[in-house]
This record gives sequence, structure tokens and C-alpha cells, in this order.
Amino acid sequence: MELTPNLHAFLWTSPSANNCNTYLIRSPEKHILIDPGHAAYFDHVRQGLDRLGLTLDDIDLVVCTHAHPDHIEAVQLFERTPARFALHQAEWQLVEAMGPYLKASMNVDPEALAPDFFLREGGLSVGDVDLEIYHTPGHAPGAVTLHWPTEKALFTGDLIFKGGLGRTDLPGGDGRQLKESIRRMASLEAEWMLSGHGDVVSGGEAVRENFTQVERTWFGYI
Repeated sequence: MELTPNLHAFLWTSPSANNCNTYLIRSPEKHILIDPGHAAYFDHVRQGLDRLGLTLDDIDLVVCTHAHPDHIEAVQLFERTPARFALHQAEWQLVEAMGPYLKASMNVDPEALAPDFFLREGGLSVGDVDLEIYHTPGHAPGAVTLHWPTEKALFTGDLIFKGGLGRTDLPGGDGRQLKESIRRMASLEAEWMLSGHGDVVSGGEAVRENFTQVERTWFGYI
């Protein structure tokens, strides 16, 4: 789905299989893929890239908003490509702790998910693309939100969705931190709210209203 000429969404719509939305940032110089999802379900992303005339070798950077398997597992598909991979350090520690589970239940070698560098709060320039990285714990200890001011796009991972918010009952989840992170991101200017699951929220007023609605509806329960 083309949102703008430089921004594409590969939305996961299956009602029966859990996977995440994947997003592509395009520029004349660089291609950045956000949250590649499960390896077994990566074909919908691969097909979307193919429609744009791109292959995995055209991706310069893969970023994961956090390290839950439904967001990170397909990173291993880029192991023999030029793409670099970035993740918050606290999330890599989570991957290392989950290593035996990943190996036993999903046959995933944690080393295949090792980041080339760690995401830190602040600016991240990838060629001609300038992103702002925010550490937004709550759903996961090293979760990040990416803000792309040029397109006024906010990539929230599993922090906040259209009409909902991330769960806090998984390892490292924290309700207080989740609320603080959501309130912090509500102050950013965004025309697009691009979450890890569910629909895209478009239009600045709709994005602001979604933050307000989520706080009003859900904060009392976490």
C-alpha cells in the first residue's frame, strides 16, 4: 500500500495468524524496512517489494521496534544481503535471554538476529533519510518509536494502535512506562500513525484523537 511516494505499508490482515505490519521508507539514496515480521509470513512483504521493483538486496537498513518474534524473526532472511540491522540494546539482551526458547520452539539461531548497531535515543541519519529515535518502553523494555519528520510519520510498533495499546503482561512489560511513553509520543507532529498491528491512522487530527481516545479508554486498566 503506497501512503506517499516515499512511504509504503505492507499490512498484515490475516485474522488467524499472528504477524506484524511492515513499513518501507524509500528515498533516492536509501531503503529502510521497519519490522519485517515472522519469516514464515514474509512472502507478503517480498511480493510488495517485488511490485516496487525491489529485492532484499536493495534494502540498506532493517529496523525492529522491539524484539518479539512476530516483529524480528524475518531479520535472519537478510543475513546474506548488504542490509544492516538495528535494534535497541535492551531488546538484544531480551533476544539473548530468549535464546533457548527461540532455538527449541522456532529453530532460530539468536546469532542470526544480532544487530549491526544499537538504536539510541536521538537522531539517526541513513543517507538522505533523517529519523528521530525515541526509547518508548512499556510493551517491551527496549521498544522504540521512530519519527520521520519529512513525511510526518510515526512508527509506533506495539506501543499504541488504532483504538488500542500494547500488552504489558509479557516479559519486561510495564504499565506505568507504557502510559508515559504514549503520552510522550502524543506530543509529536504526525500525519501518519503506523503501528505494528491493525490499521493505519492518517491525518493529523485523527492521530491526535486516537492518542486521546486510547488514554481515555484504556489507561484506567493498566
